[in-house]
This record gives sequence, structure tokens and C-alpha cells, in this order.
Amino acid sequence: MDTRRLLRTYALPLATVGLLVSGCTTGGPSVSESEAPGAAGRSAPSAALAPYYGQKLDWRECGVPNFECATMKAPLDYAKPEGETIKLAVSRAKATGPGKRLGSLLVNPGGPGGSAVGYLQAYAGIGYPAPVRAHYDMVAVDPRGVARSEPVQCLSGPEMDRYTQVDQTPDDAAEADTLEQAYEKFATGCEKRSGKVLPHVSTTEAARDMDIARAVLGDEKLNYVGASYGTFLGATYAELFPDRTGRLVLDGAMDPALPARELNRDQTAGFETAFKSFAADCVKQADCPLGKKSVADATTRLKDFFAKLDASPVPTGQDRELGESLATTGVIAAMYDDGAWPQLRTALTAAQDGDGAPLLAMADSYYEREADGSYANLMFANAAVNCLDLPAAFKTSDAVRAAAPEFEKASPVFGRGFAWAALNCGHWPVPPTGKPHAIEAKGAAPIVVVGTTRDPATPYKWAESLAGQLSSGRLLTYDGDGHTAYGRGSDCVDTAINTYLLEGEAPKDGTRC
Repeated sequence: MDTRRLLRTYALPLATVGLLVSGCTTGGPSVSESEAPGAAGRSAPSAALAPYYGQKLDWRECGVPNFECATMKAPLDYAKPEGETIKLAVSRAKATGPGKRLGSLLVNPGGPGGSAVGYLQAYAGIGYPAPVRAHYDMVAVDPRGVARSEPVQCLSGPEMDRYTQVDQTPDDAAEADTLEQAYEKFATGCEKRSGKVLPHVSTTEAARDMDIARAVLGDEKLNYVGASYGTFLGATYAELFPDRTGRLVLDGAMDPALPARELNRDQTAGFETAFKSFAADCVKQADCPLGKKSVADATTRLKDFFAKLDASPVPTGQDRELGESLATTGVIAAMYDDGAWPQLRTALTAAQDGDGAPLLAMADSYYEREADGSYANLMFANAAVNCLDLPAAFKTSDAVRAAAPEFEKASPVFGRGFAWAALNCGHWPVPPTGKPHAIEAKGAAPIVVVGTTRDPATPYKWAESLAGQLSSGRLLTYDGDGHTAYGRGSDCVDTAINTYLLEGEAPKDGTRC
């Protein structure tokens, strides 16, 4: 059961949270002018926040060659900066040179809930273009509640196993009750295990943490590359601190002006677009498990396959069978990257032949389930941030049933599951602090917004909308498949972004690759 709106990305195919992962987010706790360092004309932090901005990081080796790590403190509650603190994990790889150092480049892989530190050490700090790494210190901060930064915890490994197997397309009232009970147990587990941090993991608070990081790193302005949900985090930073906004790249953009219901429905349509692209390719392949006729026929076959698994799960060689929910998650995971399509064809073929192990492995990767049965905190943090940032899309089963037809219209394959997934925040123990709103960030330097035309998780129209909202937005379009565009094989996209990061020259608004 993912929680559908997990807008995550790495250099790998990853995905969305509702039990699917419900995850586009907007808003956060309001901040008064007197409290907000850098907001609208303020150039210095308040006296209460000054110790955080003036702290010195104690860098140390962290077991990964060429990277060093530190712990940064921030207020747990920005309304009470003299109260409790929260410890945030920071990592960096220093600029390799030669040439002039341009400062720090913060990166965030999305989620919400994705580990920025893990992304930096496994990919960005070694895989970003050499000229970028030569001139920037590559830096990551795990957002509050995520990974190494006082992570939100909700369920044990065995509990999470059961949670991911709950039927997300209930056929009757009893199954709907079971699904709601699963959401309630998840939320109760989060409150029980992480009640102190749960009210303080909003995107606004994470953006304010980034400004502390900017200051302690010694940078006058924040330079940043954010992917997927990381685009909302970056846009929120620009909204709060336009005068401190440097070179921002927002890749796989979200639309902060949309309420949760519309975000979930748009994402539903995005995955349908991605599936059609996959199906069009699949029917041309000799090993396509969805037939050779047409996209429409492939769609029917996949729906029939899910229905069979709903009635009769197949074995996996483990104590978990492959049912409809886990199979759907495995398919969704492959929609993030067209490079995963051959793997999906093989996994679907195996499942149709009675071996669910390959498709289960894809679902486990999506959920970040380890071989020992434990889970990373991605799904827990994802729900915690999403449910705090926006009012719930739905609060009752009846509301989901009423909306289901519009979701099924958006995606005959995934629509029902996405609609029910959007119910997860309806049982959240902490009231939302954010609301949908357009972000203008007046006074910010040019901000590059990147959209991929057939992106499943962040539909292209979101990039168009965000670029239009931002007073200095520049839209860069990639006509292609998959989630996000930078570093995914387009020389046109990469050259435009590298030029911006290294020379400060943003691409012309409307540039298309």
C-alpha cells in the first residue's frame, strides 16, 4: 500500500503516498514578519534565531570517501526559537577544482521523505557533471523528520508488511473499513512513536532550516537543485527569502496552488499518460506480457491481471504473496523511468506464470524495504509532511466513492487506487498548517523550472503553472518520458542547467528540448 503522492525521485525510478504515498504538498505554518529572517526586506535573523545562524558546524569523516558530515541545530518550533531544538544531518563534498569556487550547491531528491544526504553520497556528489562539482561544494541536509534528521517512525517492519498488502481498491463496505482501519493504525503509530516532531515537519519549516544551512555554510545566497517534491521546497524557500535566492533549479515541478484532491487527480492522469507510453512501447516488443495488439488492449489486460491477483495472489517464495496492491506498486515504480520498462515486462511475465518475486522486488524497492524486513522512514516522513502541508483530499469513504468516477476517468488502470489512497490524511492526528496558494517570490533571481512532458508523478502542466506563478520563473521543457529531466540523458537539458549553475545565465523562458 503506497501512499500515493510520494513525489520522490532519485537517479532511479521511485515514486508517490495515500496507502499509495499521498504526497504533493503546499503551505506550512505562517510566520510573522518579525520572526522571519530574510522575509520581505529583512537582512538579518531575529535575536532569538541568531544563535542558530551563528553556529559552527563540526565536520567529521562519515565513512564515505570524499564526503564529510556534521549536525546542524534548528528550532523544533520556529514560533518558540528559544525552546527545544532539532538536530539535522548535513553532508558535503568539497569543490574539486580547478577554478573559482562558486559556493555551496544544496540538493534535494524529493519525496517528501527522500534522504538528501543519501542522494548526495550515492549520486549527486559523484554523478553530477564534473564542472558543477569542480566549482561548488555539493551539500545536502536531510529535512526534519527524514532519514538521519530525527526521523518520523510509525510502524514496525511486520506491521508495514501488512500495511502494504491491504486492498486499496475495496469492493465492498467491509474492505473499505479494513482500508480505513489501516490508515488509522498508521496514523496512530506515527503519533505514538513520533508525537514530538509530528507537528513540526512542514515544508515551510524545512525551507527555513535551509536558510540556516545557507548561513552556516558561509553563503550569501542559496544555490539549489530540487527534484520533484524538492521543487516545492525550493519554491517555498524563494517565497520566504527572495533576497537570499541564488541559482535555483526546480526539476519535475509541483503546483503549490492546487488543493490535495486536484493534485491527486492530476497525478492519477500523469501515471495514466506514463502507462500509455509504456504500453505503446510494450506492444512492439517480442516479450510484451500485455499482448501485441494496442494500448487499449494492453490496458484491459493489465486491469484483468490486477483483478485476478485481487482474487488469488501468487506466491513469491517468501511469506508474502503478491496481491493486487503490491503488484500495482511494482508497476507504478517502473513508470518513473523508461529504463525500467524491460524489467517490468519481465516481472509481469513471471507473475502471470505464477512467480510474483520479481514484481514484489520492485514494490519493495519503491517502499525502501530492506532484505531483513525493515523499512527506511521514507513512507512515514512522506505522510507526515503531506498531511501537515495540505488539508486532506478526503475525510470519509463516502467522499472517496463520490469522487472515484473522476479518478477512474483520469486513469482506467490506476484511478480507483489513487482515489482511495487520497483518504490517508483524513485520519491524521495533527491538523494541517498549510494551504494551497500560488508562489510568486517577488524579487528573487531567475528560477529555472523544468518540466517533462510525460512525467508520471509531476505532470507537465504543473511545471507550466509554477513557472507562470514565479515572478522570475523560466520554463525549460523536456519532451520525453520519466520523472524529472536533469542528468537523464538530454544534452539539451543538461547544457541549459549547467550553464545556469556555472555562469548564472538562465535559459530563455519557453526553451524546449
